[in-house]
Amino acid sequence: MKTINVAQAKEMFVYVAENMVKSKDLLTEIDSKIGDGDHGIGMELGFSKALEKVKDKEYETINDLYKEAGMAMLNSMGGASGVIFSSMFLNCFRGQPPVTEAGVADFAAGYERALAAIKQRGKAEVGDKTMVDAFSPAVDAMKEAAEKGVELEEAFVMARDAAEKGMESTKNFQAKFGRAKSLLERAIGFQDAGATSVYLIFKFTCEYLAK
Repeated sequence: MKTINVAQAKEMFVYVAENMVKSKDLLTEIDSKIGDGDHGIGMELGFSKALEKVKDKEYETINDLYKEAGMAMLNSMGGASGVIFSSMFLNCFRGQPPVTEAGVADFAAGYERALAAIKQRGKAEVGDKTMVDAFSPAVDAMKEAAEKGVELEEAFVMARDAAEKGMESTKNFQAKFGRAKSLLERAIGFQDAGATSVYLIFKFTCEYLAK
């Protein structure tokens, strides 16, 4: 598969969102070890509201789909997580010409825009024990996939694997943001919940494309 159309992009988002909602307990468990324990609740709420918005609608462009999904997340999640995770979708195709079919290069460029927006808002860099530790290498992997000309499923597998490595790497870092920041070296050994969510988003995307 080289591209997906608008209907497939919606199916893909719905599949990812439904599975992110189901991941609430896992994310809550991970976050409760060094965070506030509310990350799973926030992700469940954000993706549930996005599902309500997009599931029964038809879209003319992927731009419109991602904008509405992102706004639903932003308006429902609140706090830093709402701003950060909604940006993955809000900024992906924002300001771009109408996209009715998206391939690897489109997603690579879109995720790069999203990452830039996230880093600008949250000020986090790789090594700060945040979702950036998983998202940044995933973006790099998508860009590499675009350069190699691989098909969509393989590109997302590359991004998923990079995100997983990034997620695992957060176990080695002290946190520079959130409640975990106050734990200093006691946060070492535990993975970041936000990075876990990024990995899961790519994992579920791969599952959809494999079908």
